[in-house]
Amino acid sequence: MQTTITKPLTFDGIGLHSGAPVRLRILPAVAGHGIWFERTDIEIGDALIAARWDWVDQSPLCTKLVNESGLSVSTVEHVMAALTGCGVHNAKLEVDGPEIPILDGSAVPFVRAILTAGVVALNKPVQAIKILKPVRFETENGWAQFEPSDIPEMSFHIDFSDAAIGVQSKAMNLSNGSFVRELCDSRTFCRNSDVEKMRDQGLALGGTLENAVVVEGDQILSPGGLRHTDEAVRHKMLDALGDISLAGAPILGRYVGHRAGHAITNSLLRVLFATPDAYEIITCDSGTAACLPGAGARLDEVCNVA
Repeated sequence: MQTTITKPLTFDGIGLHSGAPVRLRILPAVAGHGIWFERTDIEIGDALIAARWDWVDQSPLCTKLVNESGLSVSTVEHVMAALTGCGVHNAKLEVDGPEIPILDGSAVPFVRAILTAGVVALNKPVQAIKILKPVRFETENGWAQFEPSDIPEMSFHIDFSDAAIGVQSKAMNLSNGSFVRELCDSRTFCRNSDVEKMRDQGLALGGTLENAVVVEGDQILSPGGLRHTDEAVRHKMLDALGDISLAGAPILGRYVGHRAGHAITNSLLRVLFATPDAYEIITCDSGTAACLPGAGARLDEVCNVA
């Protein structure tokens, strides 16, 4: 069955790029509602923004959604990954600014709050997007593809010149709460030199060593070091799950990413939905629903962050 959260949740933080204070509230929603954002700081005009792949304004730095009036909300990927990874299908997200709060740079604060509050079943079956044949999107810098699989799976490969990151690969079954066990605490990462360049451009003004893993060559500059030796590739998988959740329904298939980012993953969704014979919408029986991301996720299995 479809689900929603049991009660409203509130998160206070700052926007990664603006550095401005921002409040996010996640509210329960009825079956069939899906995921929508509302800009509560807007008093006139259309303040609603759908969490959908075709509302994405592609950016290399984050995932930004824009409605027909031009109103936007950015950095949605972490909270979207948390909702998907906890098995939440319906929610309304109220935010009083143009960015979702970055919090600690991962999805774990959202995950803990959602699972502490609890997720409740609604009286409507879950639909999923079943991949029937491979589809791919490629650029000179990287590529991503969907492949048929009876379970949701993901594999990812990254290759950075910085020795602190280097070459990393990971593959995993996304079923049955594996997101909360293995991915949700992995933080966004960047080079210290890139931070300086972004700030010169008026970006990453809210970025700190506390909400990102910052590297310089073979050095980890963030206090406490890494949460996982392969935290970088785990975070790329977290981002990818958040981005593919904008498909509007869970994807039953395998996502493969090779040096892929937000724009590549969104372009892959656009290729998928432009290829009608590459997928079908199915109504999940109990067995299929039980293997979707978030099904069976438990609070006591959430990554243990010090």
